Amino acid sequence: MTTEPTILLTGTGAFAARILFDIAATASAPTRVVLAGRNRERLQWLKVAAGARAAIFNTPVTVVAREADLLGEGAAAELLEETKPAVVVQAASVQTSSVIAGSHDAWSKLVQEGGLSATAVFQALLSSRVAEAMTRLGITAPLINCSFPDVVNGLINALGHQVICGMGNVAILSNVFAADYNLTDRNRIKVLAHYQHLAAWRRPPEARTGSAPRVWIDDREISDVFGTFRDVKLTPEPVIDISGASGVPMILALAEGRSWTGHVPGPYGLPGGYPVQLADGVLSLNLPSSVSQEEAVAWNRHFEEKNGLVIGTDRRARYTGVLRERLAQHSPALAEGFDVADLEEVHRSMQELRTKLQQ
Repeated sequence: MTTEPTILLTGTGAFAARILFDIAATASAPTRVVLAGRNRERLQWLKVAAGARAAIFNTPVTVVAREADLLGEGAAAELLEETKPAVVVQAASVQTSSVIAGSHDAWSKLVQEGGLSATAVFQALLSSRVAEAMTRLGITAPLINCSFPDVVNGLINALGHQVICGMGNVAILSNVFAADYNLTDRNRIKVLAHYQHLAAWRRPPEARTGSAPRVWIDDREISDVFGTFRDVKLTPEPVIDISGASGVPMILALAEGRSWTGHVPGPYGLPGGYPVQLADGVLSLNLPSSVSQEEAVAWNRHFEEKNGLVIGTDRRARYTGVLRERLAQHSPALAEGFDVADLEEVHRSMQELRTKLQQ
């Protein structure tokens, strides 16, 4: 007798909700989702709503709510040992993605001027704890980190832990481009894109400048990406309805042992986003024939080297460009970067700075 695979989904925010709801609506094989978070009322509502969606769409999905606070000592390990997941999807964070939509405090201004890598330490905290617990327990289930994967997955990798990939970012663009181009066969499109490319598509077509994503259709690269997809426009706030949905087919393929082709950010800790394929549980790059892996990785890495956060082979994280300048105005010590092994300590210092700037 075979048992249904368990997907452990941590987090109860909008991103986790989109993942849960789309699993409930699209899973075709028996699937058990353990939803874990610290907000009891939110957990119960998401369980009820997801169960209703499974009933509406007649899918064989079971949702279990599990109260857990990943900030608590040993909470991640206890959760993993109890659930024995086939796939781990970490969507909880101590920094909401809505910071990109703006507010009037100095922290939001720092993020808007210096870039999202200002939040990398916050985004990495819970995911690194889950990854560490998995390593310590010998759990080999694939870990999907949903918190700023273009950069955070590199931090997790530098800490010596495994992470298969993230969700969203490059997959936002690949899917809106495919829809705009009316591609019924999504395998025909391949996109290289860093999270920094999303900003241009939040602006009107006439205001889009700078580097564009690289896009191939039928293995031929599009020369004018901004012009070809001028009708594509994203919302100022995080486009969770696309990004949260983008990884669901991959999650289900991993849980069921099926093949899948698409796009993901941060595969195995690489910077930026890539076209990939999943076969026999192994995710590999699925690049156009004209681009080598070295070229693709270097192209994606360039954006954080110019402005952001880069992790060196010495396992030291260094801030660069405008972000480093803005951070130095508030904390010269933090602007100098950090050894990845000191992530927890750096998080406390960064939290003090964030609290100060938000007042």
